[in-house]
Amino acid sequence: MANEKPKLTSVFFNGIISENPTFRLVLGTCPTLAVTTAASNAIGMGAAATFVLVGSNLVISLLRKFIPDKVRIPAFIVVIAAFVTIVQLMMKAFLPDLDKALGLFIPLIVVNCIILARAEAFASKNGPMASVVDGIGMGVGFTLALLVIASIREILGNGTIFDIPILGTAYEPALIMILAPGGFITYGVLLAIFNKLTANTAKKEA
Repeated sequence: MANEKPKLTSVFFNGIISENPTFRLVLGTCPTLAVTTAASNAIGMGAAATFVLVGSNLVISLLRKFIPDKVRIPAFIVVIAAFVTIVQLMMKAFLPDLDKALGLFIPLIVVNCIILARAEAFASKNGPMASVVDGIGMGVGFTLALLVIASIREILGNGTIFDIPILGTAYEPALIMILAPGGFITYGVLLAIFNKLTANTAKKEA
C-alpha cells in the first residue's frame, strides 16, 4: 500500500492539472460551451459526468480481462449507457429543474469523448482502485473547468452567481456572455491562460 499511494495521488491530480479534460485534452467541448451559462448547470453536469466516469471506469476495469478486444468499444458504450441511464432517472426524480436545464446533454454523456477516452486509455489497462481514482480526478477536473467558465459567463452575462445577484441593479449585463459567442470567447481565453501557466510550470520543473 505504501508504494501504491503516490501512484494514486499522481493519477488523481493528473485529471485536474496535467491532463485536464477541458483545458489540456480539449475534450467534451460541446457540453462545455452549451451548459456553462450558469454555475448551477456546471455543477450538475460535472457531478453527472463524474458519477458516470467513476462507475464506468470501475466496471470496465473489473471486466477488462473478459471483454474481447474486437468488441471492446461497443462493450464500453453499453457500460457507460447503463450509468448514464441511472443518472438521468435520478435527476428526473429528484432534480427535475436541473434535468430540464441540461436537457439533451445528459443522455449525450454516453458518447462524451472524456468518458470513452478514459475507458479506452486507462480503465481497460489498469486495476479497479486506480481506475476509480482516475475517474474521480477527471471528473473533478472537468467540474472545476465547467464551474470557472460558467461563473465568468454568469457574472458578466447576468450579474449573478448561482442565481444570486452580486453586481447590483446598476450593472448592465453583457448578454453576449451567456450566448454562444461568449462561450467561445471565455473558453478560448481560459484555455490560453491555463496552457501558458502549465507550460511555465513545466519549464521551471525541467
